[in-house]
Amino acid sequence: MITLAIDTTEKRGSVAVVRDRLCLAAVKHPWELDYSAWLLPAVQKVSAECQTKIEQLDLLAVATGPGSFTGLRVGLTTVKAWADVYGKPIAGVSRLEAMARSVPMQLELVAASYDGQRGQLFCALYRQVEGRMLRVGDELVAAPEEFISLVDGEAGRQTVGWVCLDPGLIQDSATLQGRLKTGDQIVVSPDELAPAIAILGEERAYQGKLSNSLELDANYVRRSDAEIFWKDSGSRGR
Repeated sequence: MITLAIDTTEKRGSVAVVRDRLCLAAVKHPWELDYSAWLLPAVQKVSAECQTKIEQLDLLAVATGPGSFTGLRVGLTTVKAWADVYGKPIAGVSRLEAMARSVPMQLELVAASYDGQRGQLFCALYRQVEGRMLRVGDELVAAPEEFISLVDGEAGRQTVGWVCLDPGLIQDSATLQGRLKTGDQIVVSPDELAPAIAILGEERAYQGKLSNSLELDANYVRRSDAEIFWKDSGSRGR
C-alpha cells in the first residue's frame, strides 16, 4: 500500500509518502511559509523523490487536528479535492494519536500534548491495550496544570509516558515532577509526524475505517477566534 500523508495542524507540519509502513520520502514545513503556498510544492517534491504520482497512490492520510483553523482547512480541503478527482479513499488521523504511537516504550498510559497557544495545550490521554492506543476521554484544549491533574487522577500509581512537542510547557509542574520521581517519563515527540500519520492511516485502511470527502471533518477542539469574537459581541449587544 502506498500512502500520501499530510499534517498541516500547526507550524510544525510535514508531508510524507509511505509504502507498507516504510517511509519513502518526507519533508518538513518551514515555519515562514503559509501552507497555501507550501503544500502543493512539498507534495510534488516527495512524489518526485519516490517516483510516485497521485494516481498511483492507494490512500490519502491526513491529520484532522486538533490545531489551527487555517492550517487544517488547507490540508483537509486539498485532500478532499484529490479524493474526488482521483477516486482515492481517505484516512483521517488524530495528530495526538500519532504522537502517542511514537512512544518507543511499552507503557500502559501515554499522555500526548503540544502547544495550543493562549497558555493552553492540545492534549489527550491514551491507554495501550494489546498494541492499540485507546483514547481515555476526549481530546482537549486545557491549561498544562489542568491536563496534568486530569492524567494524575486517572493514572494513580500507573506509569505514564508524557509525549510532547513542547516539554517546556509541562516540565515545571510540581505534580509532574512528583510523578517523574516514581517512574513517569517525558518523551519529546518528533515534529515530522506525517510518516506516523501515514502508518496509522494504513492501519485504518486494513480495518476498513476510511472516509470520503463528504465524511472527512476537522477536530478543532475549540472555537475559532472569529466565532469567539462574534459570540462575545452578541452577548455585549444584548
